[in-house]
Amino acid sequence: MALSWDDLQFFLAVAREGQLSRAARVLGTSHVTVSRRIDRLEQALNARLFERNPRGYEPTPAGRRLVETAERMEEAADQIPVDQGAASRQAGPLRLAVPEGFASLFSQHLWPDFITQFPLISLELITMPQILSLSRREADMSVTLDPISSGPYRSERMANYTLHLYATETYLAGHPAIARRDDLRAHRIIGYIEEMIFAPGLDYLNEVLPGIRASIKSSSVFNQLAAARNHLGVVVLPHYIATKYPELRIILPDEVTLTRSYWLSCHRDVRTMRRERAVIAFLTDSLRARGSDLVRPDLGDR
Repeated sequence: MALSWDDLQFFLAVAREGQLSRAARVLGTSHVTVSRRIDRLEQALNARLFERNPRGYEPTPAGRRLVETAERMEEAADQIPVDQGAASRQAGPLRLAVPEGFASLFSQHLWPDFITQFPLISLELITMPQILSLSRREADMSVTLDPISSGPYRSERMANYTLHLYATETYLAGHPAIARRDDLRAHRIIGYIEEMIFAPGLDYLNEVLPGIRASIKSSSVFNQLAAARNHLGVVVLPHYIATKYPELRIILPDEVTLTRSYWLSCHRDVRTMRRERAVIAFLTDSLRARGSDLVRPDLGDR
């Protein structure tokens, strides 16, 4: 019986997850299918790859050696260009968890091209990544503000974006001038609810001015935007969001520029699937192509 790379993907998922049911969730299939693939692989190799016990599936010595070989093959597979045409014809749902700001960017600029390239994929865009778990397969992929550095997950930087301080002319006209960072202490600040900041990358204010706190708080960047547009205070916003509202004026452009990154994060098993790899390539290439829209030009050169 010939050895199949597809079977090795199932083998790696079981080796990493330790249970058929968890491997099945990662792979988007049933535990029966996973079991059948493992049996077929053991027959092809004429070797027992797992010990079945109450704790789950533990690799045998032969299984541990195969893990090393299969992971090298997996790394090599990541370097092979994806057949975009074939991948785009694979149908089915795909769940993508993203921050609110990215969801707006995706909906306005990337979703039309996504539909064109992947007409058979039913994309589920979720804007609550703080409560979703990649390990429980509540999302197939996540766009995160910080890389995931633990467990069997991989994060790839897609693009940088910049954030700045903004307020309306109406607000600024009725409050003390802001000539330096410390002047912000005399102003009403709009920001996130501290205990609900789900990613370190959203903790802006201490980077702007240590010890400063928001007095108008929301877990939604768009609520913060609405408050700023209603002349209620000073807010930190991504350039690509604020630039659409001419009533917002940038504050301290030469002093305050925060840089963040969008990362594409998923289980490493997901990266080996043809359709998912094509989607990752689409998101990464599309976002990098819009890089000039995400980063505000250096106003000091104007």
